[in-house]
Amino acid sequence: MPARAVFIVLALLSMLHVYIGMRLVPAIDPGPLGVALAVALLAASTLLMPAGLLSVRFKRWRWADQLAWAGMLTMGFFSSLLVLTLVRDLGLLAFEMAGGAGQAIVRGTAMAVPLLALGVTLIGLVNARRVARVVDVDVPIAGLPAALHGYSIVQISDVHVGPTIKRGYLNAIVTRVNALKPDAIAITGDLVDGSVRRLRMHTEPLARLSARDGTFFVTGNHEYYSGADEWIAEMRRLGLTVLMNQHVVCERGDAALMIAGVTDFTAHHFDETHRSNPRAAAAGAPDHVTVRILLAHQPRSAPAAADAGFHLQLSGHTHGGQFFPWNLFVPLQQPFTAGLNRMSELWVYTSRGTGYWGPPKRFGAPSEITRVRLVAA
Repeated sequence: MPARAVFIVLALLSMLHVYIGMRLVPAIDPGPLGVALAVALLAASTLLMPAGLLSVRFKRWRWADQLAWAGMLTMGFFSSLLVLTLVRDLGLLAFEMAGGAGQAIVRGTAMAVPLLALGVTLIGLVNARRVARVVDVDVPIAGLPAALHGYSIVQISDVHVGPTIKRGYLNAIVTRVNALKPDAIAITGDLVDGSVRRLRMHTEPLARLSARDGTFFVTGNHEYYSGADEWIAEMRRLGLTVLMNQHVVCERGDAALMIAGVTDFTAHHFDETHRSNPRAAAAGAPDHVTVRILLAHQPRSAPAAADAGFHLQLSGHTHGGQFFPWNLFVPLQQPFTAGLNRMSELWVYTSRGTGYWGPPKRFGAPSEITRVRLVAA
């Protein structure tokens, strides 16, 4: 991150922390020692968040991972603290318009804000760090051949192996996926946050993934931040089939299903030869293919997928918002936030993600391992 950007971030964080301090600390009136402690904690928070994000720069430092954890936990707490402070101010404004709030309400709400923020952060931490639950989704396909009824694809997405997600976390996911005994496994991008050299040891459990028709991988935007070409080669080394505007055909008796994959929607910003193209991914499919499935990291690939004649698109990217209030902003960029949705003749399933990005925090948007089953419409 350039020095100018760091300065801007620190300035913005400082202003927001000053706002929180001015709105809460005088109302609580904790005395001189309490004020000094509050100022010290707010100052530490201001510095820890950018330090946590930049901890990857200190990868040779013994405490780099601990710094990342401290910064990310602080970020999660600060996010809730800021939102709750704003909500409190709106509530007090409503009281003022109705005749004024008493001192007990002013002080009580000021004390409640950090306590609630801490509670939400701790619950979010537990939700983020436990192994993702299995979500079963039946997708009705018109004219589905009997041989393909019940065909299952287990999807994982947005694991974000990196500063706070390591080998053990991914290993537990792989074990749960394999226990489902799927016909195919789909990894729909944003698997990593960091270079192959730094994370190779932590992505090794992917080699254990096992499904009858194989494990398929498509790139997400974070692969391009982390060296996409190197990660594509590493996924292939681990035995995964990387689909870059390509498809494979899976046979069941006299029925055939196509699993296609596209590069990330924004891949061309990093490498023009990686431009996402659902129509190219479907090109050359044999005539006897009756079901077309597309793996695409971002839901906004859906219009092109529908035009290309796909029946189902599996996506991620959104994390379902991960925690409030970020779920409110997802629709500004993506057509779908989470779950099964319809666009013309195309079904789109958007995973809430199997890991998390940034703060180890999930609140109102649980992580998931998705088992998609095809059923006759």
